[in-house]
Amino acid sequence: MQIGVNVPNFAPGTDPDVLRQWAQTVEGLGFDLLMVSDHIAVTPDVAEQYPAPFYEPFTTLSWLAGVTSRVRLGTTVLIVPYRHPLLTARMAANLNRLSGGRLVLGVGVGWARQEFEALGVPFGRRGALTDEYLRAMREAWQNTDDYDTDPIPLWVGGNSEAGMRRAVLLGDAWHPLRVTPGWLAEAVGRLKAIADDLGRPMPAVIPRIALQGTGEPITTPDRLAGVGTVDQINADIDQIRLLGAETVVLDPFNGDLTEIRQPERAWRTLAAVAAYHKSQEDR
Repeated sequence: MQIGVNVPNFAPGTDPDVLRQWAQTVEGLGFDLLMVSDHIAVTPDVAEQYPAPFYEPFTTLSWLAGVTSRVRLGTTVLIVPYRHPLLTARMAANLNRLSGGRLVLGVGVGWARQEFEALGVPFGRRGALTDEYLRAMREAWQNTDDYDTDPIPLWVGGNSEAGMRRAVLLGDAWHPLRVTPGWLAEAVGRLKAIADDLGRPMPAVIPRIALQGTGEPITTPDRLAGVGTVDQINADIDQIRLLGAETVVLDPFNGDLTEIRQPERAWRTLAAVAAYHKSQEDR
């Protein structure tokens, strides 16, 4: 199973040196994918959860492509309505080509109403704009003489029925974010039903789960996948694999900004996860 890591690209304590250390840690531990998040205008609703500085994803991933050699690079998730689709298509194609075909584009509709207002994008049309823009991007990439890129995987985020439907119609994968193990198991069944109703193949399931190591097991029914002891985290990943997922992304940011300044704890948990899955592969 391939495992990715969502690297924090925001908040005080994040700077080029820390981003470089994150990239080298993720690649050095043998993980398959390094991903970052997306915001453009750090409006109050954004800053409440993801304070400045916020490193723009295409710029950041382009730089990280130069300090890595193997790990794939991606967004989780790029807010599609924020940028003209031909600009996104161009930047994505260029980054994919320059990085040796390592780009994965996770996409979503967005949630920050004030940020939409600051960018002059109608919040109420974000779903329709996302659908329109994804189609325009795929059409642009068909002109390989101009865009000069191999196919770029589109992972469609969104835990709602609308997100599932968008993934079936327009994506290569469904990319739900921060879920409980039970919810995900039920949602995979709903995704298959939606695909059957639309007469389309079921997209791949590639969740982004939490990564939060604890000293004692977490037994509450609302425990997020990826939260608990290392054994619980590894069991969650194994369970996701049994649901048919071939890739999972681990998200080490759990709302505590001190974790941004002190990433060593997350690195230790990642090292333990990497060691376990390496031992499974060697069996």
